[in-house]
Amino acid sequence: VAALRAEITALDVRLLETVNARIETVEQLRRHKEQHGIAFLDPDREASLLRELQGANHGPLSEDGVHELVTFVLDLVKREVARE
Repeated sequence: VAALRAEITALDVRLLETVNARIETVEQLRRHKEQHGIAFLDPDREASLLRELQGANHGPLSEDGVHELVTFVLDLVKREVARE
C-alpha cells in the first residue's frame, strides 16, 4: 500500500507540474495574441484539441472522461491566466 501511495503521489506531483507549465505557456500565448490583435479564445482550436486527445487516449480513461478532463483543464487554465 505504501509503495502504491508513493507512486500515486509522484504522479500527482507530475500532474501539478504539467498543469503549471500549461498555464505558463498559455500565458505566453495570450500575450503574443494580444500584441498581434488576435482573439485569445479559439473554440475551433479547443474542439480540435479535444478530438486529438480523444484519439491519443488508449485508456483506461473513457472518451467521456477525456472530454470531462479536457474541459476542466481548459476552464481552469483560462481562469488562472485571467488572474495574471
